[in-house]
Amino acid sequence: MKLAARIYSTFFGFGFIPLAPGSAASLAVVALYKFFLIKLSWPLFLGIIVLVGLTGALAASSYSRELGHKDPRRIVIDEVAGQGLTLFLAPGSWAAMAAGFVLFRLFDVVKPFPLRRLEKLPTGWGILADDLGAGVYAWVVLRIFLLVRGGL
Repeated sequence: MKLAARIYSTFFGFGFIPLAPGSAASLAVVALYKFFLIKLSWPLFLGIIVLVGLTGALAASSYSRELGHKDPRRIVIDEVAGQGLTLFLAPGSWAAMAAGFVLFRLFDVVKPFPLRRLEKLPTGWGILADDLGAGVYAWVVLRIFLLVRGGL
């Protein structure tokens, strides 16, 4: 079970990329969305995000305990869930994908109120919650931008 938690919470090894593993995992989600996930119905896609969030919190809890660190850089399943949430209902253009990526990474790094507080939730829930919050912030800004611009 520990091995499964390690594999899943690192998003199948993306967490072991030495430079910016969270950004690498986010880029992987952008590519998955562009070429595969965009074709799913919105309820199915949203269900996948919820499932990734719930199972990710459990896997992150296990792996962070194993590493003895509250929020190790290796755990990137939180970026996967947050980036996926950002892209929910996004058009498939490269411009929209790039905007969603930049917005998510910005909110994930800056952590505007109350995202920093969400990190304090226990175990894997704290690991996932701030990234899901960053995903919500990025989704809202992306939706507003798309509304004002008429799409990308």
